[in-house]
Amino acid sequence: MTRWHLAHGRHLDIGAKSLLMGILNVTPDSFSDGGEFDRPESALQQARRMIGEGAAIIDVGGESTRPGAGAVSAREEQSRILPVIEALSSDGGTLVSVDTYRAETARLAVAAGAHIVNDVHGLQREPDIAHVAAETGAGLVIMHTGRGREKLADVIADQFLFLNRSLEIARDAGIPDDRIVLDPGFAFAKDGEENLELMARFGELRALGFPLLVGTSRKRLARHLVGGSDEGRDVGTVATSVILRLKGASIFRVHNVAVNRDALAFADSVRERETVE
Repeated sequence: MTRWHLAHGRHLDIGAKSLLMGILNVTPDSFSDGGEFDRPESALQQARRMIGEGAAIIDVGGESTRPGAGAVSAREEQSRILPVIEALSSDGGTLVSVDTYRAETARLAVAAGAHIVNDVHGLQREPDIAHVAAETGAGLVIMHTGRGREKLADVIADQFLFLNRSLEIARDAGIPDDRIVLDPGFAFAKDGEENLELMARFGELRALGFPLLVGTSRKRLARHLVGGSDEGRDVGTVATSVILRLKGASIFRVHNVAVNRDALAFADSVRERETVE
Protein backbone atom coordinates (compact mmCIF):
# COMPACT_ATOMS: atom_id res chain seq x y z
CA MET A 1 0.00 0.00 0.00
CA THR A 2 1.31 3.42 -1.01
CA ARG A 3 -0.30 6.64 0.18
CA TRP A 4 -0.39 9.34 -2.51
CA HIS A 5 -0.53 12.74 -0.80
CA LEU A 6 -2.58 15.40 -2.57
CA ALA A 7 -3.55 19.06 -2.21
CA HIS A 8 -6.07 20.33 0.35
CA GLY A 9 -5.08 17.69 2.89
CA ARG A 10 -6.40 14.79 0.82
CA HIS A 11 -4.75 11.48 -0.02
CA LEU A 12 -5.39 8.34 -2.05
CA ASP A 13 -4.25 4.86 -1.05
CA ILE A 14 -2.75 2.90 -3.95
CA GLY A 15 -2.59 -0.83 -3.40
CA ALA A 16 -4.59 -4.01 -3.94
CA LYS A 17 -7.41 -2.43 -5.93
CA SER A 18 -7.19 -0.71 -9.29
CA LEU A 19 -8.04 2.99 -9.28
CA LEU A 20 -9.92 4.67 -12.10
CA MET A 21 -9.38 8.22 -13.34
CA GLY A 22 -12.31 9.40 -15.45
CA ILE A 23 -11.44 11.55 -18.45
CA LEU A 24 -13.41 14.79 -18.72
CA ASN A 25 -12.47 16.74 -21.84
CA VAL A 26 -14.01 20.21 -21.64
CA THR A 27 -13.02 20.81 -25.26
CA PRO A 28 -14.62 20.96 -28.70
CA ASP A 29 -11.92 18.87 -30.43
CA SER A 30 -10.66 15.97 -28.32
CA PHE A 31 -10.22 12.83 -30.42
CA SER A 32 -12.87 10.68 -28.69
CA ASP A 33 -15.48 12.97 -27.17
CA GLY A 34 -14.72 16.47 -28.37
CA GLY A 35 -17.73 18.74 -28.07
CA GLU A 36 -19.78 16.35 -25.94
CA PHE A 37 -18.86 17.96 -22.62
CA ASP A 38 -17.67 21.44 -23.56
CA ARG A 39 -20.32 23.16 -21.45
CA PRO A 40 -20.21 23.17 -17.63
CA GLU A 41 -23.63 21.54 -17.32
CA SER A 42 -22.86 18.58 -19.59
CA ALA A 43 -19.35 18.26 -18.13
CA LEU A 44 -20.68 18.04 -14.59
CA GLN A 45 -23.31 15.53 -15.63
CA GLN A 46 -20.64 13.33 -17.20
CA ALA A 47 -18.33 13.70 -14.18
CA ARG A 48 -21.06 12.60 -11.80
CA ARG A 49 -21.89 9.67 -14.04
CA MET A 50 -18.25 8.52 -13.92
CA ILE A 51 -18.09 8.99 -10.15
CA GLY A 52 -21.22 6.86 -9.80
CA GLU A 53 -19.57 4.16 -11.91
CA GLY A 54 -16.53 4.06 -9.63
CA ALA A 55 -14.06 6.74 -10.73
CA ALA A 56 -11.77 7.73 -7.86
CA ILE A 57 -10.51 10.81 -9.73
CA ILE A 58 -11.95 13.10 -12.40
CA ASP A 59 -9.27 14.46 -14.75
CA VAL A 60 -10.37 17.78 -16.26
CA GLY A 61 -8.67 19.04 -19.41
CA GLY A 62 -9.24 22.17 -21.47
CA GLU A 63 -6.84 21.62 -24.40
CA SER A 64 -6.82 18.57 -26.66
CA THR A 65 -3.56 16.61 -26.71
CA ARG A 66 -4.41 14.57 -29.83
CA PRO A 67 -1.77 14.73 -32.59
CA GLY A 68 -2.27 17.82 -34.72
CA ALA A 69 -4.66 19.53 -32.34
CA GLY A 70 -4.51 23.30 -32.34
CA ALA A 71 -3.18 25.03 -29.25
CA VAL A 72 -5.46 27.24 -27.21
CA SER A 73 -4.50 30.23 -25.12
CA ALA A 74 -4.01 29.89 -21.39
CA ARG A 75 -7.01 32.16 -20.86
CA GLU A 76 -9.24 29.94 -23.02
CA GLU A 77 -8.03 26.79 -21.28
CA GLN A 78 -8.73 28.35 -17.89
CA SER A 79 -12.18 29.62 -18.86
CA ARG A 80 -13.14 26.09 -19.90
CA ILE A 81 -11.93 24.18 -16.87
CA LEU A 82 -12.08 26.43 -13.81
CA PRO A 83 -15.90 26.57 -13.49
CA VAL A 84 -16.04 22.77 -13.75
CA ILE A 85 -13.29 22.26 -11.18
CA GLU A 86 -14.95 24.68 -8.77
CA ALA A 87 -18.28 22.88 -9.10
CA LEU A 88 -16.74 19.43 -8.68
CA SER A 89 -14.69 20.46 -5.66
CA SER A 90 -17.80 21.85 -4.01
CA ASP A 91 -19.14 18.29 -3.89
CA GLY A 92 -16.61 17.64 -1.15
CA GLY A 93 -15.71 14.04 -1.79
CA THR A 94 -14.59 14.22 -5.41
CA LEU A 95 -10.87 14.10 -6.15
CA VAL A 96 -10.09 16.36 -9.11
CA SER A 97 -7.06 16.35 -11.39
CA VAL A 98 -6.18 19.11 -13.85
CA ASP A 99 -4.70 18.01 -17.17
CA THR A 100 -2.35 20.86 -18.08
CA TYR A 101 1.29 21.66 -18.74
CA ARG A 102 0.88 25.36 -17.91
CA ALA A 103 2.13 26.52 -14.52
CA GLU A 104 -0.41 29.33 -14.14
CA THR A 105 -3.33 27.10 -15.14
CA ALA A 106 -2.19 24.55 -12.59
CA ARG A 107 -1.96 27.23 -9.89
CA LEU A 108 -5.46 28.53 -10.59
CA ALA A 109 -6.88 25.01 -10.82
CA VAL A 110 -5.54 24.01 -7.40
CA ALA A 111 -6.85 27.27 -5.97
CA ALA A 112 -10.24 26.35 -7.45
CA GLY A 113 -10.13 22.99 -5.68
CA ALA A 114 -8.07 20.57 -7.80
CA HIS A 115 -6.00 18.03 -5.88
CA ILE A 116 -3.71 16.71 -8.63
CA VAL A 117 -1.69 18.20 -11.49
CA ASN A 118 -1.37 15.93 -14.53
CA ASP A 119 1.38 17.19 -16.86
CA VAL A 120 1.66 15.44 -20.23
CA HIS A 121 5.03 17.12 -20.80
CA GLY A 122 6.55 15.72 -17.62
CA LEU A 123 7.48 19.15 -16.17
CA GLN A 124 9.79 19.76 -19.13
CA ARG A 125 7.74 22.28 -21.13
CA GLU A 126 7.03 24.72 -18.28
CA PRO A 127 9.33 23.61 -15.43
CA ASP A 128 7.77 26.21 -13.11
CA ILE A 129 4.78 23.89 -12.86
CA ALA A 130 6.93 21.84 -10.48
CA HIS A 131 7.15 24.83 -8.13
CA VAL A 132 3.36 25.19 -8.31
CA ALA A 133 2.96 21.57 -7.27
CA ALA A 134 5.48 22.00 -4.46
CA GLU A 135 3.91 25.19 -3.12
CA THR A 136 0.32 23.93 -3.27
CA GLY A 137 0.99 20.39 -2.07
CA ALA A 138 -0.71 18.95 -5.15
CA GLY A 139 -0.30 15.37 -6.18
CA LEU A 140 1.61 15.15 -9.43
CA VAL A 141 1.36 12.90 -12.48
CA ILE A 142 4.57 13.08 -14.53
CA MET A 143 4.05 11.74 -18.05
CA HIS A 144 6.65 10.60 -20.56
CA THR A 145 6.41 12.01 -24.06
CA GLY A 146 8.44 11.63 -27.21
CA ARG A 147 7.08 14.77 -28.80
CA GLY A 148 9.51 17.49 -29.81
CA ARG A 149 12.75 15.62 -29.10
CA GLU A 150 15.04 12.83 -30.24
CA LYS A 151 14.21 9.51 -28.60
CA LEU A 152 16.50 6.65 -27.74
CA ALA A 153 15.97 3.53 -29.85
CA ASP A 154 15.11 1.37 -26.85
CA VAL A 155 11.66 2.27 -25.50
CA ILE A 156 12.47 1.48 -21.87
CA ALA A 157 15.83 3.28 -21.96
CA ASP A 158 14.01 6.34 -23.29
CA GLN A 159 11.46 6.09 -20.48
CA PHE A 160 14.22 6.13 -17.88
CA LEU A 161 16.09 8.96 -19.61
CA PHE A 162 13.06 11.24 -19.81
CA LEU A 163 11.41 10.38 -16.50
CA ASN A 164 14.63 10.61 -14.49
CA ARG A 165 15.11 14.14 -15.88
CA SER A 166 11.53 14.98 -14.85
CA LEU A 167 12.15 13.57 -11.38
CA GLU A 168 15.23 15.78 -11.05
CA ILE A 169 13.06 18.82 -11.81
CA ALA A 170 10.49 17.68 -9.26
CA ARG A 171 13.04 17.08 -6.53
CA ASP A 172 14.86 20.34 -7.21
CA ALA A 173 11.51 22.10 -6.70
CA GLY A 174 11.06 20.33 -3.36
CA ILE A 175 8.31 17.86 -4.28
CA PRO A 176 8.39 14.79 -2.00
CA ASP A 177 8.33 11.38 -3.66
CA ASP A 178 5.04 10.53 -1.96
CA ARG A 179 3.27 13.11 -4.13
CA ILE A 180 4.44 11.63 -7.45
CA VAL A 181 2.91 9.11 -9.86
CA LEU A 182 4.49 8.28 -13.24
CA ASP A 183 2.76 7.74 -16.60
CA PRO A 184 4.68 6.15 -19.54
CA GLY A 185 2.62 8.14 -22.05
CA PHE A 186 1.28 5.49 -24.38
CA ALA A 187 0.81 6.86 -27.93
CA PHE A 188 2.59 10.17 -27.29
CA ALA A 189 4.99 10.10 -30.26
CA LYS A 190 5.14 6.30 -30.11
CA ASP A 191 4.21 4.15 -33.09
CA GLY A 192 2.35 0.86 -32.91
CA GLU A 193 5.43 -1.29 -32.43
CA GLU A 194 6.80 1.00 -29.73
CA ASN A 195 3.50 0.90 -27.86
CA LEU A 196 3.39 -2.90 -27.98
CA GLU A 197 7.02 -3.13 -26.86
CA LEU A 198 6.33 -0.75 -24.00
CA MET A 199 3.33 -2.83 -22.98
CA ALA A 200 5.27 -6.08 -23.14
CA ARG A 201 8.11 -4.69 -21.03
CA PHE A 202 5.95 -2.54 -18.77
CA GLY A 203 7.06 -4.36 -15.63
CA GLU A 204 10.55 -2.92 -16.05
CA LEU A 205 9.20 0.52 -15.18
CA ARG A 206 8.54 -0.62 -11.63
CA ALA A 207 12.27 -0.18 -11.03
CA LEU A 208 11.65 3.58 -10.99
CA GLY A 209 9.97 3.07 -7.61
CA PHE A 210 6.77 5.05 -8.15
CA PRO A 211 3.12 4.10 -8.67
CA LEU A 212 2.26 3.86 -12.36
CA LEU A 213 -0.71 5.41 -14.16
CA VAL A 214 -1.62 4.45 -17.73
CA GLY A 215 -3.79 6.08 -20.37
CA THR A 216 -4.52 3.84 -23.35
CA SER A 217 -8.22 4.67 -23.52
CA ARG A 218 -9.65 4.64 -27.07
CA LYS A 219 -6.23 5.40 -28.55
CA ARG A 220 -5.06 3.84 -31.79
CA LEU A 221 -3.08 1.14 -29.99
CA ALA A 222 -6.28 0.08 -28.18
CA ARG A 223 -8.45 -0.07 -31.29
CA HIS A 224 -6.38 -0.97 -34.34
CA LEU A 225 -6.98 -4.71 -33.86
CA VAL A 226 -10.68 -4.46 -32.99
CA GLY A 227 -12.11 -1.72 -35.20
CA GLY A 228 -12.82 1.95 -34.82
CA SER A 229 -16.33 1.91 -33.34
CA ASP A 230 -16.90 3.09 -29.77
CA GLU A 231 -17.56 -0.51 -28.78
CA GLY A 232 -14.38 -1.71 -30.45
CA ARG A 233 -12.32 1.05 -28.92
CA ASP A 234 -13.61 0.18 -25.46
CA VAL A 235 -12.90 -3.53 -25.98
CA GLY A 236 -9.32 -2.68 -26.92
CA THR A 237 -9.01 -0.38 -23.94
CA VAL A 238 -10.22 -3.06 -21.53
CA ALA A 239 -7.72 -5.54 -22.95
CA THR A 240 -4.82 -3.15 -22.45
CA SER A 241 -6.04 -2.21 -18.96
CA VAL A 242 -6.06 -5.82 -17.82
CA ILE A 243 -2.66 -6.57 -19.35
CA LEU A 244 -1.10 -3.53 -17.73
CA ARG A 245 -2.73 -4.21 -14.36
CA LEU A 246 -1.16 -7.66 -14.33
CA LYS A 247 2.18 -6.02 -15.14
CA GLY A 248 1.96 -3.51 -12.28
CA ALA A 249 -0.08 -0.46 -13.28
CA SER A 250 -2.23 0.99 -10.49
CA ILE A 251 -4.27 3.88 -11.95
CA PHE A 252 -6.19 3.80 -15.23
CA ARG A 253 -7.20 6.96 -17.08
CA VAL A 254 -10.31 6.00 -19.08
CA HIS A 255 -13.38 7.31 -20.87
CA ASN A 256 -15.67 4.35 -20.10
CA VAL A 257 -15.37 3.82 -16.36
CA ALA A 258 -17.90 1.02 -15.88
CA VAL A 259 -16.48 -1.48 -18.37
CA ASN A 260 -12.90 -0.96 -17.16
CA ARG A 261 -14.03 -1.19 -13.52
CA ASP A 262 -15.53 -4.62 -14.09
CA ALA A 263 -12.57 -5.99 -16.06
CA LEU A 264 -10.04 -4.64 -13.58
CA ALA A 265 -11.91 -6.21 -10.66
CA PHE A 266 -11.15 -9.57 -12.28
CA ALA A 267 -7.50 -8.62 -12.79
CA ASP A 268 -7.27 -7.51 -9.14
CA SER A 269 -8.56 -10.92 -8.04
CA VAL A 270 -5.90 -12.67 -10.12
CA ARG A 271 -3.17 -10.45 -8.69
CA GLU A 272 -4.38 -11.10 -5.15
CA ARG A 273 -4.20 -14.84 -5.74
CA GLU A 274 -0.69 -14.53 -7.18
CA THR A 275 0.39 -12.58 -4.08
CA VAL A 276 -1.12 -15.14 -1.71
CA GLU A 277 0.44 -18.07 -3.51
